[in-house]
Amino acid sequence: MAIEYREWLEGDDLTLLEVWGGLETEQARQFRGALAVSSAGTDGTPWRRCIVAEDVIDGVGIPVAAGVVYEASLHPERLWSYIEVARDHRRAGIGATLLTMLRREAEQAPSGVTKLRAKVQPGTAGAAFAEAFGLAPIQRSRLVVVEPGALKLPVFPAKNDGGGPANDENAGSDVVMDLATGSVELTDVVGRYYTSIHGWDSPGVLSVGQVQKLFLDDLTGAHGALVLRVEPGSAFGAAVSPSKKGRIRAFAVSYAEAALDPAADASAQGAKATDVFVGHEPALDSDDAAAAVRDLLSLLAYQHPVMLELDDSMAALRAAVEPLLESGKARQAGADTLVVSDSPPYPIDSQLTLSQREMA
Repeated sequence: MAIEYREWLEGDDLTLLEVWGGLETEQARQFRGALAVSSAGTDGTPWRRCIVAEDVIDGVGIPVAAGVVYEASLHPERLWSYIEVARDHRRAGIGATLLTMLRREAEQAPSGVTKLRAKVQPGTAGAAFAEAFGLAPIQRSRLVVVEPGALKLPVFPAKNDGGGPANDENAGSDVVMDLATGSVELTDVVGRYYTSIHGWDSPGVLSVGQVQKLFLDDLTGAHGALVLRVEPGSAFGAAVSPSKKGRIRAFAVSYAEAALDPAADASAQGAKATDVFVGHEPALDSDDAAAAVRDLLSLLAYQHPVMLELDDSMAALRAAVEPLLESGKARQAGADTLVVSDSPPYPIDSQLTLSQREMA
């Protein structure tokens, strides 16, 4: 077996898809699309280096593996990387060589960032490869479906409506509210929450526009938001309705298309879970944040299942959801996803790199 390495060329994707066959993991589904022609990052496209490994037979090179490393505007402190090798060419050093070459190319990234990150599924060949070459987990993520009625609904105090006797008819109407996804107030708390749960891999400074583009505009599928507010108070006593709304304690953004549950069979398709992004005001203390998220989640999943992404860094959401997983009132959909990363420096063989001219 004679293996040669070259830069990615147009059409390699079609050849490799035939060689690789079907998707082995969700990470392959996500990152195969990142394999593309290298870019210097000067024409408005992210900096990228993509290398192909060919098995040369009778002078003809057949692509059998590829690797890519690239910059991203979100989470700029590390470079994304992905390597895939055909099943019948694994354990032959091809992946290791590609990784060495990608690390060398990473030294040329315009940002000066050299740390790599990747996503793997535990128990797979990719996870074993990552561990063998010093990429250790820095985060775990799970998709969780919360079943209807899993949490007890919160009880809101009876509301004094316009000075009349207190009654339950409007209880909670001043703390649970629908909110437009274009709301500046919502955008602010979503952005700060996302930043707060990514101390392990900072997203950088997020502008209002970036938060909208990532989570809230029409292209994301966001079609509604529910917020839980602090109960408002009036400077003139309980008999007078407050003039201002309380600040947001927790939020949930729902997305238009029902989430795909990898664990569901065909008979369960009539009860697809709604995809939601749940978070809270980062300034809340841990107990208040957990209570706010739990109350909002109970309203979301009162009659219909909801699916959410649960990262280990989401302490308040974990406090609400993990007891449900243990009791069977929620279930994990699909396998864990691990984000793995390295810590340079690594010894790099200068012979295992494509020249700047070749990669231009």
